[in-house]
Amino acid sequence: MTTEKIDGVSVTTQASVYFDGKCVSHGITFPDGTKKSVGVVLPATLTFNTGAPETMECVAGRCEYRLDGTDAWLASAPGDAFSIPGNSRFDIRVTEAYHYICHFG
Repeated sequence: MTTEKIDGVSVTTQASVYFDGKCVSHGITFPDGTKKSVGVVLPATLTFNTGAPETMECVAGRCEYRLDGTDAWLASAPGDAFSIPGNSRFDIRVTEAYHYICHFG
């Protein structure tokens, strides 16, 4: 199921902009202190590093991703999610804007 709306959160209005504008996100904080980000990755092939474990939930668009230490590119479409270990990295290949929610922890 694709998340379409998130109620009752605090939103950081200053965007985080990465890779010369190819990835833009906003932080959100839930009343219990849980943090996530929502954003979009524009068409590109990029490498992201993680500190904490992350789960990327696709809400629109599509991407292919490759986890650190693997050779396989896997597809992600609306309703799909993939997890990345902490202190790791992953490659993402986007051909149409990929809208996501990043769940930390």
